[in-house]
Amino acid sequence: MATKKNLQTLLCAVPAVNELIGEPALAKASERWGHDAVVAAAREVLDELRGEIRRRHAEGDGADTKIDAKALATSAAERAGKRSSGGVRRAINATGVILHTGLGRAVLPEQVLRDLAAECAGYAAVEVDLATGARGKRDTAAAELVRTLLGCEDATVVNNNAAATMLALAALARGREVIVSRGQLVEIGGSFRMPDVMKESGATLVEVGATNRTRVEDYRDAITPQTALLLAVHPSNFRMIGFTEEVPVAELVKLGHRYSVPVVYDVGSGALLPNLAKELKEEPVVKSALDAGVDLVLFSGDKILGGPQAGIAAGKKALVEKLRSHPLYRAFRLDKLILRALESTLALYLDPKRRSEALPTLRMLTRPLKELEGEAKALAKKIAAANKALAVDTAADSSRLGSGSLPEHEIPTVVVRLKHKNLGAEALAARLRAHEPPILGRIQDDRLLLDPRTLQAGEADEIGHALKGIK
Repeated sequence: MATKKNLQTLLCAVPAVNELIGEPALAKASERWGHDAVVAAAREVLDELRGEIRRRHAEGDGADTKIDAKALATSAAERAGKRSSGGVRRAINATGVILHTGLGRAVLPEQVLRDLAAECAGYAAVEVDLATGARGKRDTAAAELVRTLLGCEDATVVNNNAAATMLALAALARGREVIVSRGQLVEIGGSFRMPDVMKESGATLVEVGATNRTRVEDYRDAITPQTALLLAVHPSNFRMIGFTEEVPVAELVKLGHRYSVPVVYDVGSGALLPNLAKELKEEPVVKSALDAGVDLVLFSGDKILGGPQAGIAAGKKALVEKLRSHPLYRAFRLDKLILRALESTLALYLDPKRRSEALPTLRMLTRPLKELEGEAKALAKKIAAANKALAVDTAADSSRLGSGSLPEHEIPTVVVRLKHKNLGAEALAARLRAHEPPILGRIQDDRLLLDPRTLQAGEADEIGHALKGIK
């Protein structure tokens, strides 16, 4: 039976931190990631080893634990590298989901990245009026671009559309009533529930209609002197079919104007302008909502718009000014990087001939099926040549816009299907996720699928190289 002395002997065999950091792997890591980062990682690895020894001892196993200093050093170096590299890093999206929430949604246009490097490398004029030298408003340029594109009176920007919704309710309806159709009280990603947001904003929710059917009379009968807003919410990733009815926005606007109650429309990931792509025909259009007379439209910057994470509120000047002057506005405001990225993205919309190619989201969404078929075949050939353990073919399938948009709308594509003779689809997917950069596909019928629709330039070669070593 193992004794306490045996345990102490086992623990004494574990190398000290100073010994471990002398190993070549950690010496090299220290040069790249810094001494402190490497020491911290080494301590963690050694503490885990001591914990394993104690666990085995407690279970009655007093046998020596094999200690491989080189392996421990390699593990510590990898840990230090991952930590120092940060959690946000480049990934290859072969899922076919264009606006993949886990992968940062919209791919930023090249022009936006160039503008960020040029304008935000040092100091930047974020909140100063260059004509007078006095303090200015940080959303001035973004608001001007939105006004130009949409023809609205004013606009402002915050850090996401959830913030825009919260700010609008708090600034326009705190202590008063907001009327919403029961069929629009949805929960979207991240447990964002409209009733909860309403409660936190200080507004009082008034539900009207039935879950599946709401008529304009339901809104009309609920209006009281305490009514602050009529709120329409695009359900995004939720659809009802069959015996359903919702009030068209134009009718809601007429009702609101008749009773002098502002209409706010949260379109979520709505398209900025009409006719951007036939694939978006089911999505609400921001400009169309404003043209119909909606007083304030709320939408996202990192979804169909194709820019960074942001929330945009566009509409009547008096309402937008109330948002700007509310205390929450400062908490929700954008920093210089996101603000510049959003401005640059909006500027690309000013040129109709250029935007479809310049905005990756629109470009990926509208790629011709023939082009995707050719790329899928080329990728399949590359993979088959790289790894004989893989059975590779191509097949017709569907991509998705993602981000909760078009939940039932399939976008035709051609995928590459992989089946490894020694690994299951889950294991193969895990190996690719562990690659640097990580590669993500999707699993279907025990095959790993790679969709070329969401691949960026040069990434097909990287996938081939990554699969080459998986035996």
